[in-house]
Amino acid sequence: MVSVDRLLVFAAMSLVIIAVPGPSVLFVVGRALAHGKRTALTSVLGNAIGSYLVAVAVALGIGAVVAQSLVVFTAIKLLGASYLIYLGIKALRSNGRPTSELPAEVPPRGGWRALREGVVVGVANPKTFVFFSAVVPQFVVPEVGGAAVQMLLLGLIPVGIALVSDSAWGLSAAKARHWVASAPRRLARVQRVGGFAMIGLGLSIAFTGRRD
Repeated sequence: MVSVDRLLVFAAMSLVIIAVPGPSVLFVVGRALAHGKRTALTSVLGNAIGSYLVAVAVALGIGAVVAQSLVVFTAIKLLGASYLIYLGIKALRSNGRPTSELPAEVPPRGGWRALREGVVVGVANPKTFVFFSAVVPQFVVPEVGGAAVQMLLLGLIPVGIALVSDSAWGLSAAKARHWVASAPRRLARVQRVGGFAMIGLGLSIAFTGRRD
């Protein structure tokens, strides 16, 4: 079994990496600004599930295929980027006009739909594959045996940290959104920021990463 000291070092490293706002944070903030707290938190849960699915894939050896194949890696990257851009454009189209009523107060966005979107983004984020393929294996103790099980257990740590961190970001963004709700023009601007944030995130993912 992995020692407590090793787990603490891994948790600290995961915290440092996750604390720096990245794709997950931008995605959640965009969801919060465009649709409110409920959709943001559901997206956080979906993103966590998607990230852990990546951890499972890497632990079972599928991650090695992604790491070694430029074609597969690029396909996943472009899929994630395209989906984010689609969500951003959709947010701009649905929330581009000033309104004094928050979208969260009209018929709510389907919880399963928001969850599914979060899962897709979590799975399609190439940086998640890089983390679980390059960082997690360094903390596996081969002598103990059960490398796949160790990786699955280790994967719960960054996913748990991200769940708490992303939720905090989402709640903060949702609170700011309610703060401007009394001013229709401000709210429209905030909603557009959410859409543009997701589009920018999609573009950044599309133009970064492996090119070898």
